[in-house]
Amino acid sequence: MRLHRSDRHWCCLGLNRKGNSMVDSVVPEPNTPSANVPLLEAKGITKEFPGVIALDDVQFELRGGEVHALVGENGAGKSTLIKVIAGIHQPNKGTVKINGEAVHFDGPLDAQKHGVSVIHQELNLMPDLTVAQNIFFGREPIKGGQIDDRKMNQETQKLLDRLKIGISPRIKVAKLTVASQQMVEIAKALSLNAKILIMDEPTAALTDSEVETLFSVIDDFISPDTAIIYVSHRMNEIKRISDRITVFRDGKYVSTGDAADLEISDIIAQMVGREIDTDIRPAAKVLSDDDIVLEVKDMCSKTLLRNVSFKLRKGEILGFAGLMGAGRTETARCLVGADPITSGTITIDGQTRKVRSPADAVDAGIGYLSEDRKRYGLLLDNPITKNVGLASYKLWSNFTGWIFDKQTADITEEYRKKLSIKTPSVWQLAKNLSGGNQQKVVLAKWLARDCDILIFDEPTRGIDVGAKDEIYNLIDELVAAGKSLIVISSEIPEVLRVSDRICVMCDGRITGVLENEEATQENIMELATQFHSLVAEEA
Repeated sequence: MRLHRSDRHWCCLGLNRKGNSMVDSVVPEPNTPSANVPLLEAKGITKEFPGVIALDDVQFELRGGEVHALVGENGAGKSTLIKVIAGIHQPNKGTVKINGEAVHFDGPLDAQKHGVSVIHQELNLMPDLTVAQNIFFGREPIKGGQIDDRKMNQETQKLLDRLKIGISPRIKVAKLTVASQQMVEIAKALSLNAKILIMDEPTAALTDSEVETLFSVIDDFISPDTAIIYVSHRMNEIKRISDRITVFRDGKYVSTGDAADLEISDIIAQMVGREIDTDIRPAAKVLSDDDIVLEVKDMCSKTLLRNVSFKLRKGEILGFAGLMGAGRTETARCLVGADPITSGTITIDGQTRKVRSPADAVDAGIGYLSEDRKRYGLLLDNPITKNVGLASYKLWSNFTGWIFDKQTADITEEYRKKLSIKTPSVWQLAKNLSGGNQQKVVLAKWLARDCDILIFDEPTRGIDVGAKDEIYNLIDELVAAGKSLIVISSEIPEVLRVSDRICVMCDGRITGVLENEEATQENIMELATQFHSLVAEEA
């Protein structure tokens, strides 16, 4: 738990909740605001883009010493407000005040000078630079007219130790996992001596233990003259970490309330304008072994996978659960030829296939939605039409090789409506969409290709509860139409929500397969933490 109103007396004594001195906390120089003056206030903010009103006369208030959650569906205006506060966007109307004084930021660096720091949902690290070089880029310590690498590495190590991140300051970011890169982003923000820290989906790629570390960092950061704006689609997480919650919908302000007084169902209803049942489980299906569309036997890879075997039936959703590094994504990548296998067989519709590349997988009727949509799923500088048609151009072109733009646009428009992709035009560049709408474009790409087997790796990462519900319904429609799905998710409730059966992985192996009706969070976690049992078995 973190600083709630009942714990505020610690701050008044100059102590944090653990009773330690706050003298060494990361606090900038500006004067401490009056108790009656918000640390930050955004009032009457309107922001328009061509064809879109992203923010319509919204308001937001941040008090010193609080974690204030900002929630809403994708496209609700959360990220736009964050960018206005951080100086990335200039509002068409409205004012932003810090400590009661109106401010106008010329850009992100100007905002940082006023103590505003942002951890964006999409990582902004430079892969070919080291961790230390990324954290202190543009602010490198200088000695004798040259960058003092030793001091920079030492200061970085202090930040990494504070976050309990077991990586070297000298390692290149390209070699880190997505979760480790996220923690580097957090370390970078803390190094900027922020008093207003904005976290946009900070736990999307973190394990449970890493989330606990992050919450501990938040506890230590909060003081009477610091505060956090926290954006997340994980409702339980928001209830746990935040003091107040503000809801946006369709670019408009809806409400603000104390987190302790709000039920999750109430928050969701305000976000989407309707009630959503978050405890649905799939109905039991009768699936025959005669309809096996994919069978994997003893699949091994050079780095992790060991004798992975499973079957996927026609019209089935096979979930894959496990902790970070268990081998779920590695299994998917080997299945589609993105990574090589060292041994084992892959049988599709009764025929053993050599899948040496993603193109081979597509030709075999397998579509793969990667967990890293920006790196592997999208051409960000290209329009939505080109992204949706990317896997289907071979089918859509005529005998001369020409592809007709109107055909592509018509099909893209069909899926724009079906998936409720929020965009003024199908010719909009993919990079200009919100994270959730980018994910929907990747989904549209594979739906347009009409693959019989679809592998969804973290299909709802960074997507709000309303859009999640739409995607879950879409998944149900796909299997009703005879498609077969593998769904990989770090969120156990999501795996339970969609799967007919669940394969649980640990240390590169499948440690158990559960029918959905017998699966619980507890026994999934038991199978997901069987590393020591596997080691003992091998010994």
